[in-house]
Amino acid sequence: MTTAIIDYGSGNLRSAEKSFQRAAREVGGGEIIVTADPEIVRKADRVVLPGVGAFADCRAGLLAVEGMVEVLEAHRAAGKPFFGICVGMQLLASVGREFGDTQGLGWIDGAIEKFVPSDPALKIPHMGWNALEITREHPLFDGVHAGDHVYFVHSYHFMPENTDDALAHVDYGGPITAAVGHGAIFGTQFHPEKSQAVGLRIIGNFLRWEP
Repeated sequence: MTTAIIDYGSGNLRSAEKSFQRAAREVGGGEIIVTADPEIVRKADRVVLPGVGAFADCRAGLLAVEGMVEVLEAHRAAGKPFFGICVGMQLLASVGREFGDTQGLGWIDGAIEKFVPSDPALKIPHMGWNALEITREHPLFDGVHAGDHVYFVHSYHFMPENTDDALAHVDYGGPITAAVGHGAIFGTQFHPEKSQAVGLRIIGNFLRWEP
């Protein structure tokens, strides 16, 4: 089994690679490859799309890799497991509203909106550890519990049109979407590669996941 982590000029690739490799050793999760080659991604059993920075910049970076979006669409059509991380998760939306409207992949209906905490003392970006509230059971949350802490760095979050696509949230002056999922597609606003044991558990669950 092969998991491809996509290199398109955005994301904590080294950190993600190390975390996925560690989880793969623990669960027998096969080979982890960081790649910008659409052909390697096409052959992969699972795909991970990381992302750090502005939505529009990440979208442009993904489009700049010739053939990558088409390969991702084929991966989705085949029902293979997909994991979007941070802006990689946001790109699943229909539109991102950071610095104007930018079209997303449209795999999960909804928009990426800036959140405004009800408490003005809370800073943006939302940075640091926060406690998960799991909205809907999902195989990738096997062994993960309400109140477990995960690590965030972001100013925008996913507002899915279908509430069933929202898997978890955290409270930061109001609810903030922490994870989304639809079919074989899964995404987290938090960084599992920075979330220690909880993050490794989620990564391991992904590597074993058979949607």
